[in-house]
Amino acid sequence: MRKKVLIIGANGFTGRRILDDLSRNHSYQVAGCSLHEDIAPESGNYHFIRTDICDDKALAKLFEELKPDAVINTSALSVPDYCETHHEEADAINITAVENLAKHCQACGSRLIHLSTDFVFSGHTDRLYTEEDTPAPVNYYGYTKWEGEKRIAAICQNYAIVRVVVVYGAALPGQHGNILQLVANRLRSNEEIFVVSDQWRTPTYVGDVSQGVEKLITHPYNGIYHICGSDCLTISDIALRVADILGLNRSLIRPVTTQEMGEKTPRPQFSGLSIEKVRKELGYQPHTLDEGIHLMFEL
Repeated sequence: MRKKVLIIGANGFTGRRILDDLSRNHSYQVAGCSLHEDIAPESGNYHFIRTDICDDKALAKLFEELKPDAVINTSALSVPDYCETHHEEADAINITAVENLAKHCQACGSRLIHLSTDFVFSGHTDRLYTEEDTPAPVNYYGYTKWEGEKRIAAICQNYAIVRVVVVYGAALPGQHGNILQLVANRLRSNEEIFVVSDQWRTPTYVGDVSQGVEKLITHPYNGIYHICGSDCLTISDIALRVADILGLNRSLIRPVTTQEMGEKTPRPQFSGLSIEKVRKELGYQPHTLDEGIHLMFEL
């Protein structure tokens, strides 16, 4: 019997990659849902349903129709600056909808795999965060994502929370880009770009997120899993790596400190995540940043 998998946020950057990968695998019967119509119709062997996950009646109907074995939630309001000034909207998507989703998964016997973020952490450290470290978010986005995590752990008997960091790869038309694509586009247009030099991350190739999530569908344990890259470096170093690999003008990249950047919303200074747990439990092996850039730009 093929496992029935529902991917929520299937028009999004990460959700679409998971949808594409799983729909090519005959082990799964795949459905995707999003607030909007399918951005790439007839691109794979899946069923697509337009659904607002903030509408609990619509969620109930979705579960009644599909009866999924596993639900992968990639949807979120994930722009920190927007969340900082739109608390009600952030709460509705990142907390309330997640709680309702958890209740439906529990009632239906579905395994819930929920994507979260490194932004649940404060960043006041100089070592990689493990799954055992206690979150202490410094912005409202991080707060809502941590609240979502807590609701799932309190409700679900079968779940995995997946924290990802700076997910990158080639985006489809209509999808939000990512920092690597932005850097490449600016440099190709011969434009200067200011990039923060004192914030450390473990950037993640989107295909690795998809690989890790698939492993968690049948994983027998519950809990939190850090699915990200193994390279920990500053955002300006990531930008410089893109320039060097693509043969673009690195002198157009202007590294600046967080204070000089003057971002309105605080970000964690160091939010690199350890992947030792997933290496041991899942056999997870991510691409290096250099390998991921080559894949992203098809070099």
